[in-house]
Amino acid sequence: MSTRRTMTGDRRRYALALLCVAGFMVILDAQIVLLALPSVTAGLGLSAGGAQWVMSAYLLTFGGLLLLGGRTADLLGRRRVFMTGTLLFGLSSLLCGLAWTGGVLVAARAVQGVSAAVMATSALSLLVSTFAEGPERNRALAVWSGSGGFGATAALLIGGPLTDAFGWQWVFFLNVPVALALLALTPVLLSESRSAERARSYDPAGALTATAALVACVYAVVQAPTAGWLSVRTSGLLAAAVVLAALFVRAEAGSRAPLVPLSLLRARTVSGGNLVVFLLGASAFGMSYTLSQYGQGVLGYSPLLFGLCNVVMPLGAVVGSYAGQALVTRVGARAVAVGGLALVGTGSLLLSRIPAHGGFVRDLLPGLLLFGPGLGACAVAGSIAALTGVGERESGVASGINTAAFQIGGAFGVAVVTSVALSHTGGPGPAGLTAGYRAGFTACALLATAGLACAAALLGASRRPGAVRAVAVTRRRVRS
Repeated sequence: MSTRRTMTGDRRRYALALLCVAGFMVILDAQIVLLALPSVTAGLGLSAGGAQWVMSAYLLTFGGLLLLGGRTADLLGRRRVFMTGTLLFGLSSLLCGLAWTGGVLVAARAVQGVSAAVMATSALSLLVSTFAEGPERNRALAVWSGSGGFGATAALLIGGPLTDAFGWQWVFFLNVPVALALLALTPVLLSESRSAERARSYDPAGALTATAALVACVYAVVQAPTAGWLSVRTSGLLAAAVVLAALFVRAEAGSRAPLVPLSLLRARTVSGGNLVVFLLGASAFGMSYTLSQYGQGVLGYSPLLFGLCNVVMPLGAVVGSYAGQALVTRVGARAVAVGGLALVGTGSLLLSRIPAHGGFVRDLLPGLLLFGPGLGACAVAGSIAALTGVGERESGVASGINTAAFQIGGAFGVAVVTSVALSHTGGPGPAGLTAGYRAGFTACALLATAGLACAAALLGASRRPGAVRAVAVTRRRVRS
């Protein structure tokens, strides 16, 4: 059932706004907790390991269930699953704010990660099924990406003041009224859509192996900076992830209704777009983490001042996302992704020159002015490439793969950059810490370079917009 056939243009715009609010909240919640974590640690008496699990529990369940959440939305109904995820998100946020022990908070954060995975994939799937492939969908994806930039900006701006004024609990309570508003408006603005498959098959073998592989992979990269990349724990988890991924591919090859059709993974544009998004996420999250450590740990900025100064980067990402969607229609996803990653890499290299006693305007602003637009443009180009030619019946799982690529790439990037920075830190003073952060920014530039090479090799030459739409229509006819 297609949403596009039943929705007017005005209603689609309102629906897009609602979906973007959901995406905004998922990004906001992931970022704002970082600023509240010191207060959470002090308030609940958490150890350093316990504080890390406030973040890791969310990341593990969020990354691990993205594929299953997308497939469930395709089969049970995207609007229904979106509302279920939103309800769970509101309830788990309430429990996080009411948490009386560290264990309760970690458990609630794990549930919050599950709900965020369901919300993010079903929202993006609803967007794909609502807007026709081509310029219309490209514009919608640009707005979607821009909402993420606004979410990151809002987290930087309000996280510190909200925690200082009302307590850390309110970074979670903030989600509750928004979730209620989304639940009230969703039946009004969104039409139900689901896969055209008559038989509902959840591919339990594929779901189990895919989820286990993602959890093992995310857990390995989250623990790597403390356990060591060559430790038995990290190596064992990564080996388990590879084995589980191989079992997943085998299970999908023999399934009549696979969780992820292998034809989807074989499509060069889809796999290339997701690989580019993975490496972009690694560079973006790694840069943001390193920048925060340098700004607050070396330059001594308060959370509020740091957030105000760095608004330029997410706002630049919003501008880049709008420019990127217009350029994709004209020159193709490959050119935009390559150009965006070139800006990301150059911005990272400029940041790698930071001094121990630096200043924002002289040492940080030039790099951020390049990084932000590059991030926005490449995010849109990678998503468009990864979702081009995907039929409506596969939009949920394709959205799940795309979201998982960025989030798991982010976890990988933070782990890599943290390890590199620690290995190059020369001591506890500003000069020693800065040496490590320089190396971290250089690692971000190398990740962006790897993404640029993948974009150039895998995304293919640009096509005229009409040709792209013709290929997409042909693919859908072949599937039907």
